[in-house]
Amino acid sequence: MDLSKIYSPRPEWVHKGNYGSVLVVCGSKLYSGSATLAGVSALRAGADLVSIAAPARAADVAAHTLADLITYPLSGGHLTTRHVNDVLDIAHLRRINSIVIGCGLGRHQSTIAAIHTLIAKVIVPLVIDADALYALSQKPELAVGKQVILTPHAGELAILLGLERAPADFDARLAAAKQAAVKYRSVILLKGHIDIITDSHIMITNNTGSVYMTKGGFGDTLSGIVGALLARGVGLIEAAHAAAYINGRAGELAAEQKGEGVVASDIFETIPKVISG
Repeated sequence: MDLSKIYSPRPEWVHKGNYGSVLVVCGSKLYSGSATLAGVSALRAGADLVSIAAPARAADVAAHTLADLITYPLSGGHLTTRHVNDVLDIAHLRRINSIVIGCGLGRHQSTIAAIHTLIAKVIVPLVIDADALYALSQKPELAVGKQVILTPHAGELAILLGLERAPADFDARLAAAKQAAVKYRSVILLKGHIDIITDSHIMITNNTGSVYMTKGGFGDTLSGIVGALLARGVGLIEAAHAAAYINGRAGELAAEQKGEGVVASDIFETIPKVISG
């Protein structure tokens, strides 16, 4: 994939924030690394600024992993409704251009309620993944009228559509992805051996990736990359396609070096290599 139009040379007179400010609302006491995986990947994919709003343990992991991340620790072990106003204030303060929500949040009742409120109130482009997909499946109407990319795997797609089992073959996956795009009025980035990107009218596939990317966390890195692209003004379909390509190719490069030992954080170093060609 030619990334040169997205990553064209920057003009001489640019300022901090011109290439996007991303807010990552991810992580919990249990999944303390999710926000870091998404946040660092967003920075490596070219976002100027990345802020993380996460329970204290997850925020601390992020702060200790990369000093460039701006972290806002939230009280308690998981996102709740009492944090909603704080998150909205952070989005306003940091002049956020896109939000990544869902990775590692968990499915506590109060977390689901908080996700519902945040999706309803934010006006910037959204990347919705993992537990936020589960939350959205309960209120599909929240996505209508917004700029949204959903990033499910086949199992999460089944939840979004209320199916008993996940679609297995390519044709079934494509049909289900198009159905979800219509139901949620969103772009679907269906992760898999062959990624499918669709808004129900346009359909694009991506073939980058490695068999070693079955490790946990590669969905988090993908969400961060999507968020970075949206924050710099890339359109929904193009952002989803480019992010799938970058995440998969970065995983290939990391796997060439580490094979069975590859982990999601290894692509922090290979994302820039993919972008630079």
